[in-house]
Amino acid sequence: MDPVRMSRGVPFVDFRTLREKCPVALQEATEHSPEFWAVTRREDVDYISKNPAKFSSSANLAHPSPPDADAGSLEIMRQLIINMDPPGHTQYRKVVKNAFTMNAVDALEPMMREFASGIIDRVAPLGRCEFASEVAAEMPLFVICALMEMPAEKRRKFSKLVDIMIGMDDPDMGVTAEKGQAAAAEIFEIAMELAARHKADPKPGTVLDALLRGVVEGEALSEFEFCSFFLILIAGGVETTRTATNQGMRLLIEHPDQLEKLVADPSLVPGAVEEILRFQPSFNYMQRTAMEDVRVGDMDIKKGDMVRMYYPSANHQPEVFGEDAESFDVTRALRMPDLKNQHRTFGMGQHFCLGSHLARKEVTVMFEEIVPRLRNPQFAGQPRYLVSNFIAGIKEMNITFDPEHPA
Repeated sequence: MDPVRMSRGVPFVDFRTLREKCPVALQEATEHSPEFWAVTRREDVDYISKNPAKFSSSANLAHPSPPDADAGSLEIMRQLIINMDPPGHTQYRKVVKNAFTMNAVDALEPMMREFASGIIDRVAPLGRCEFASEVAAEMPLFVICALMEMPAEKRRKFSKLVDIMIGMDDPDMGVTAEKGQAAAAEIFEIAMELAARHKADPKPGTVLDALLRGVVEGEALSEFEFCSFFLILIAGGVETTRTATNQGMRLLIEHPDQLEKLVADPSLVPGAVEEILRFQPSFNYMQRTAMEDVRVGDMDIKKGDMVRMYYPSANHQPEVFGEDAESFDVTRALRMPDLKNQHRTFGMGQHFCLGSHLARKEVTVMFEEIVPRLRNPQFAGQPRYLVSNFIAGIKEMNITFDPEHPA
């Protein structure tokens, strides 16, 4: 759980050892983490995910809490949808689910494609770019801000606030609990600004509109509920897709034979995106707290114990994905048509990612633009990874490629 070690790469060898010898393994408390059970096989991940009455997201949060968070801060975090249990989670999820259906996302594709093309237009003639900020970060920020009716001039500031909130473990980012709280407060201020603007000039069909019209148990969302929902949707929507795009480009550079398959047959890109998502999930784990004594695998979990579900491990399980599960293969979806439903990158059960359709579409559109135009990409120096045991983020990735010349 050492964030520095995890930032050097997912320990797939260790996960394989755990899956084979002790798939539900008790981990002692360290300076980086409290005691918890590491759950590394997909069947056990699914069992925990599908039984929220036995495994709570709220009791100790679904994500790691900041090391110096006080009781008040933890109580506020429990009111984020990611940390809710049914029936509250189900009721709040209904507020915005229609904005993230497949049909709603498909309707955004022309806007996404135009923006993606513009991103590549800016960098393609140069033959180099800092991919993380100039390419990967742009699409998710643009789309989620459009859905939230955020003016273009606020996007860059908002991106920095999101970076602060995810950088708690990274010493380079210098994030303290106070800075994290201040960033959240600024995001709340932006949310209230946008709400006031929307009420003066409503735009039906946006996520912001859905939030402001949302009703739970017959009552509209309070200001705090609205702002909390806004925060988690924005932060989750930006980071998941940005990380998937960064990691996808890294994998294609490291596996040029796989990239060439996409260049030769661009119709493979949607399946390749599923392989990227499977191979390197944006989040290494989510956690739950046992609400009763319960058996998972061959282990007896006690009430109050924390369990962490490791998605990279579940996604590399050979019994599910074949003997080559630890190989990166952009054609896997051809022989495994149900690949998108077999990996656990977007979770499972009650907390299955609300924005999965949106993330898939954004990453697919980006790589449909990247693959034919950024040819022969290479690293220009080692990528710099986010120091975190939770998010598989890339802070900086300088690359070169063949400059695109005007036709």
